[in-house]
Amino acid sequence: MGQIVLMDEPLSNKIAAGEVVERPASVVKELVENAIDAGGTSIEVRLEEAGLSSIRVTDNGRGMDTEDALLCFSRHATSKIGNEHDLFRIRTLGFRGEALASIAAVSKVDMQTSDGESGGCRIRIEGTRLVEQEPAAYRRGTDITVSQLFFNTPARLKYMKTIQTELGHSIDYMNRAALSHPDIAFRLVHNGQEHLRTSGSGNLLKVISDIYGPGTARKMLEFGGESADYKVSGYCALPEITRASKNYMTVLVNGRWVKSYAITKAVIDAYHTYLPIGRFPIAVIDIQGDPYLTDVNVHPAKQQIRLSKEPELCALIREAVRRAVSGAIGAPAAKPPKEARPKTEQTSLWHQQERENRVIPETARTVYRPASHSPEVRVTDHDPTDPELPNRNGLRLPSTEGRLQEESARRHPAAQIIADPPAHNAETAAPEPLDDPPFEEQQVEEGDARKVPFGELEVVGQIHGTYIVAQSTDGFYLVDQHAAQERIKYEYFREKVKRADGNERQALMIPMTFHYPPDDMERIRELRGTLASVGVEMEEFGSRTFVVREHPAWFPAGSEEEIIDALVEQALADRRADIGKFLEETAILMSCKRSIKANHYLTRADMERLLQDLGQAENPYTCPHGRPVIIHFSTYEIEKMFKRVM
Repeated sequence: MGQIVLMDEPLSNKIAAGEVVERPASVVKELVENAIDAGGTSIEVRLEEAGLSSIRVTDNGRGMDTEDALLCFSRHATSKIGNEHDLFRIRTLGFRGEALASIAAVSKVDMQTSDGESGGCRIRIEGTRLVEQEPAAYRRGTDITVSQLFFNTPARLKYMKTIQTELGHSIDYMNRAALSHPDIAFRLVHNGQEHLRTSGSGNLLKVISDIYGPGTARKMLEFGGESADYKVSGYCALPEITRASKNYMTVLVNGRWVKSYAITKAVIDAYHTYLPIGRFPIAVIDIQGDPYLTDVNVHPAKQQIRLSKEPELCALIREAVRRAVSGAIGAPAAKPPKEARPKTEQTSLWHQQERENRVIPETARTVYRPASHSPEVRVTDHDPTDPELPNRNGLRLPSTEGRLQEESARRHPAAQIIADPPAHNAETAAPEPLDDPPFEEQQVEEGDARKVPFGELEVVGQIHGTYIVAQSTDGFYLVDQHAAQERIKYEYFREKVKRADGNERQALMIPMTFHYPPDDMERIRELRGTLASVGVEMEEFGSRTFVVREHPAWFPAGSEEEIIDALVEQALADRRADIGKFLEETAILMSCKRSIKANHYLTRADMERLLQDLGQAENPYTCPHGRPVIIHFSTYEIEKMFKRVM
């Protein structure tokens, strides 16, 4: 008897604080959430030494009278729910009644608050012990300062990270809070230096600009979708804007920032074949639904939730994001211009003019080397001023502008081809902007990526047997020939795999034999149905051997055994044996193995056919692995590089 005793309140509060107050950012989160629930429209957070020294949160919310101010530091004291039925329809960020009690148990708290009617009060608490209480004149709202965090739990303080790391966690949370409530003005100051300021205008895109910068905000695409249970909206970045971490995807459920593996995966799946391996998008996903469909009472930190009808929600998000991205994707520009294009003396780099008969001087003889890299050298006589004859690189020479330049070219064929640009008039020339104008002054257009006019592309040549050069009226394009054919074949094989059935089988005179260790044999026995769904029938032949007597007729000739072996390896690596993903990876695998490689020289007809087929693709801008297929160099940027535009 006497072995079981009731813990006193200070001890139980310290234990509870181990889950609620993990680091300074946890205190920032709890206090800011209280300010939001109190109806604050302006919230300021000030940190000293990343919050280890002090954390001060000021808001203009409803505030409290003296009685509520004393009661709020008691454990399980809350204004958010009143009975068990409220627990199933939680619309506030806090509801457990543990945060303030846990914070006060491991720190020193000084709070001033007023509801605007009772005059206000000031309370000081150290380690759950009330040390001071007095009336204090204060405006409507709350000002709470938490100092000397973990002063009475040195073990927790010992394992705090560096100042920069702890500050990073607080900044990350404040960014999420600003994204989840664009109608609230947030400000974060650390050691006198401002790290975040939002206007509270309610414009989510403006908040994205404040956090990630105007350049990123201009590359964000708005998306939306709705089902019977959920409504989703938000912004996602063009595939050219990527990050190396999933941390830049913000998931909001009824205004609460949460961590959801399933929703994050749905967003990543929406970018399938649009992003390189190991790169992730920037996205803000706002989910609105009946609180009855969400269970937020999973963990004291309240960042993990359970969602009813989660598969349907993920499908809705995946479709909405995919629709926005696929409709806006285009060829990335090598260097996008920052200002409006001024008028230049040459309106088109590839200007055509009528051919004129001229006397070919001896100095205008040009040596050509065949594209086949043959040692044969051919000498051709032509007029270097003739715009319709290509030079050795396949580029057409630009025409001259103005009567004086034409006269000079006729009299001196070997003279300068492109005239010097005219001098700018200091009185009439508009000054070039030095910096980007403010975000509000710039128009954000959905899908500003350039759509390639494939029908107008003219093949110029090939670089290093790897990149195709093509030109059009708006500049020139570099095309990765391997990535281009990989995209074309991927879409072909993807459709073939989807339509694979028993009528498209190729019987083998000599069966193919595959040997596996015992543990793999057991796994393959479980996956035989999955393999059969793509036309690969594995038949046991001995204790450690499978044979394949037929395969899909559309398997590339000569690579059947290699592809089947790779498909089995994929099935072994995928523990869930997802048939949809398996078919997708099958198409990617076959397209990669059967595409032309680098250092492979193509004829002009081959290059033209490749560009023609690429223009017919559903997504001609990225390969199945997410790498870019085509990059655009605008005429304006080329002219800037050569100082033709000043």
